[in-house]
Amino acid sequence: MSFTSTLLSAESDYAVSSAIGNDAFARPQYSHGCDRALTDVTLVWRGGESEDWLRFGKPVASRIVDRRQRIESYAAGQVFALVRWASNTFGTVRSTLDIVRALQTGEACTPVAQVDPGGELLLGVRGWPRVAHVFRLIDAIEASGIDPCEVAPDHWQHIHNRIWAHEAPRGYSSARHRAWLQRKALLP
Repeated sequence: MSFTSTLLSAESDYAVSSAIGNDAFARPQYSHGCDRALTDVTLVWRGGESEDWLRFGKPVASRIVDRRQRIESYAAGQVFALVRWASNTFGTVRSTLDIVRALQTGEACTPVAQVDPGGELLLGVRGWPRVAHVFRLIDAIEASGIDPCEVAPDHWQHIHNRIWAHEAPRGYSSARHRAWLQRKALLP
C-alpha cells in the first residue's frame, strides 16, 4: 500500500466517523510509546479568559512555573480529570473534560492537549452540556463514597461511548467497584 492510498484511506475513515458524528472514532491512537516516567499536566489560569483545572486526581508532584501556570505530575496508572475552559467577550468558546490514565514508559499513548507525553484517553467530551453531564456523574460517584480516581477505567470508556451515542450511561455501584478492585488485584 502506497503512502497516498494510506493517506486517502485514513481521510475516508475520518470522513465516515465525522459524518456519523462520533469523535471517538476520529481520535487516532498513536503507536509511539511514552518515554517518560511521569506524565505532566500543564494548568494555565488567565482570569476570565482561560482556566484549566483538575476535577479529580492525586498528583505525585507539583511545580509552580509562574503565577499563571503550574505543572502537576502523575505516576503510571493514575487517573485524572482535566477541565479546560476559555471565553472571549461573547462568552464561553471552549469547555472540555478529558479523563486520562497516565501510562508506563513504552506504552502506546494518545496525544492530549496540555498532557505531556500523552496518556490513555478514557473519556473526552466537548461543550458545556456534555461537560456538565459528566460533572453530575462524577458527583454521583463521589456521593456513593467512591473516589473517582479509583473507578474502573472501562466505566469511564462506557460513559464516553454512551454520551456520544446519546444514550444514558449505567451508574457505578459499590458492587461494581468491588468487582473492579478484585479484578485489579489479579492483574500483573
